[in-house]
Amino acid sequence: MVDIAELYERLKKERTELLEKLQQLRASGWPSVERREGSPFGKREEEANGAFELEKRLALEKGLRHALGEVERAIQKYEAGTYGLCDSCGQPIEQARLEALPQANLCLSCKARQAKGTR
Repeated sequence: MVDIAELYERLKKERTELLEKLQQLRASGWPSVERREGSPFGKREEEANGAFELEKRLALEKGLRHALGEVERAIQKYEAGTYGLCDSCGQPIEQARLEALPQANLCLSCKARQAKGTR
């Protein structure tokens, strides 16, 4: 049997870790690009590398924000007394699913239906 209070604590810890990662990522600022001496492409190569690093950083930040949103939603559901219930059908989410993914907001049936719909 899954202890819901323990899952809540895990969610709060995960939220703290995600916030710290986002803060570190934002504090790192723009990626440093070293000038490549002797490169026949010179400034264009530097700009391409800089753009690639920025794109990578933005994708990472987007992923962290998405994960944070899921965790915060689960915390809100816990505080509202609806944690562990599927957002789609209202049925209880499987205990093993919550244990593996405390921020899960859909039961396995609804998640499978959602996955089929996105194909």
